[in-house]
Amino acid sequence: MTILPLENKLILVTGAGRRVGRACARASARAGADVAIHYHQSAEGAASAAREVEALGRRAWILQADFEKPDQIPALLERAASLGSLFGLVNNAAVFQIGSLRDTSLTSWQHHLSVNLTAPYLLAQSFVRQLAPESEGRIVNILDWRALRPEPNHLAYGISKAGLAALTRALALELAPAITVNGLALGAILPPIDGLAGDDVVLTVPAGRWGQLSEVEQALVFLLGGPAYVTGEIIHIDGGRHLV
Repeated sequence: MTILPLENKLILVTGAGRRVGRACARASARAGADVAIHYHQSAEGAASAAREVEALGRRAWILQADFEKPDQIPALLERAASLGSLFGLVNNAAVFQIGSLRDTSLTSWQHHLSVNLTAPYLLAQSFVRQLAPESEGRIVNILDWRALRPEPNHLAYGISKAGLAALTRALALELAPAITVNGLALGAILPPIDGLAGDDVVLTVPAGRWGQLSEVEQALVFLLGGPAYVTGEIIHIDGGRHLV
């Protein structure tokens, strides 16, 4: 008999129309969960992700929201919670742009903070408010090895993810024991969509290779459906990149 750690749970995954977010939605469904799939502009990708979830025998809903419009964020969580008893929140949606101190505009800086930090904060706040008394929940924030090891060429991105790492730990303290809050800090899992990263990226990775989406999926299911005694942790899935 197959054990499904998230059977009949409802999980909201942000930015689930493509790349890592889509893998998170798929992994949640494979573990037995129904999935609320958030997207901003990737409507076609969200529809495809929903079909993947449904092909695994689970229910899927597609929800749109722009994370640069703060009023849309609590509304997104409320719509997800109206679909059933919301158990998990995966904060995956993010922007990733190159820029040092000299060439990062205020617009880019604010864009990164809005999507990568403020949105997860507001979603977590709304998640807590909708949770029924005596209920348990899980929050997983998708981070980056740069959150703990700054890289000058991705200043705004790195600072926004460092803030999210701090938020992860702060919320783990505040929300225990009912809600666990953990993070997954990713490394070279997928080439960036700007196409600027080649195979030489893994030369600085102790593991000597690109990571696999399946490895992210396994870690996510562990945090969503595993022991509730794990909270405030940031698990690096980066082949050791944050060590060098």
